[in-house]
Amino acid sequence: MAVATEREDPGPASAGVRRSGAPPAPGPVAPGRSPGRRRLTGAAPYLLLLPALAAAAVLLGWPLVKNGMLSLQNLNMRQLIQHLTEWNGVDNYRETLTSEDFWRVTLRSVIFTGVNVVLIMVLGTLIGLLLARLGSRMRLLLSVGLVLAWAMPTIAATTVFQWLFAARYGVVNWVLDALGWHSMADYNWTGDQFSTFFVITVLIVWQSIPFVAINLYAATTTIPGELYEAAALDGAGAWKSFTSVTLPFLKPFVLATTFLEVIWVFKAFTQVFAINEGGPERLTETLPVYAFIEGMGNQHYGMGAAISLLTIVVLLALTSYYLRIVLRQEEDEL
Repeated sequence: MAVATEREDPGPASAGVRRSGAPPAPGPVAPGRSPGRRRLTGAAPYLLLLPALAAAAVLLGWPLVKNGMLSLQNLNMRQLIQHLTEWNGVDNYRETLTSEDFWRVTLRSVIFTGVNVVLIMVLGTLIGLLLARLGSRMRLLLSVGLVLAWAMPTIAATTVFQWLFAARYGVVNWVLDALGWHSMADYNWTGDQFSTFFVITVLIVWQSIPFVAINLYAATTTIPGELYEAAALDGAGAWKSFTSVTLPFLKPFVLATTFLEVIWVFKAFTQVFAINEGGPERLTETLPVYAFIEGMGNQHYGMGAAISLLTIVVLLALTSYYLRIVLRQEEDEL
């Protein structure tokens, strides 16, 4: 007997069931979320970056391009007055790179940067740890003092240090004379290479410590207190707790802050120039001051532009070397 079967219409339940191997049905498009709008949402972060990138291109990129063009010219006062453009190719770079003065100043700048950064990081870290140990009132008082020192304009701070280290009426000489060092009563701090660098170093370190100290103090507030309790239960003393708990947490902050300080100290111009204009006898010139004196002082503008670009190259080499060491340490830890 033949049985006739009727074809049933698929109901709501069976409509959502697909046969094996059939491609999935396209999902419903959410209301108000068209594909064009989804693409616009994905590009939103890049669109938000456009104003900053445009400002950087205008304020940094274009002057850098103009400086590169000047470095390829023989440009002095005669060319400026007569509106002449004399291209000399890479002669400015060749003359600079074959000059003993350039390499002497470069070595001096690297040593100067290294000494300052080490002092800044050591003293700044110690003060940052001190802030974490102090009570709220003393911490607030010290923080206000650090912020005021950090916020003081560079020229104002440099002028104050010139007064402090003045030969005849300086407070430093008066204090040293009162303490028994009578030979320091009229000592000229800017008359010698090392003493001039000492004054500049004290000034730069004094200006830089607040940033490092406050940054590292903020980092210490992120360390869970339970880790110190666990270290104390394991019998760890103060030094062991510092090396096993505090230092690993502070390491990323220390590395990042050191990177910023290398850039800031290496390109320091105002302090070095304002103290003694690179003297005595140009023995305290760093690369930024050397570029300025060769370009503006001696009116060799093309040469000064070439030196400034080479200064950027040296700074990039230093920072890339530092970053490579940091990345290598992180890979070894992993």
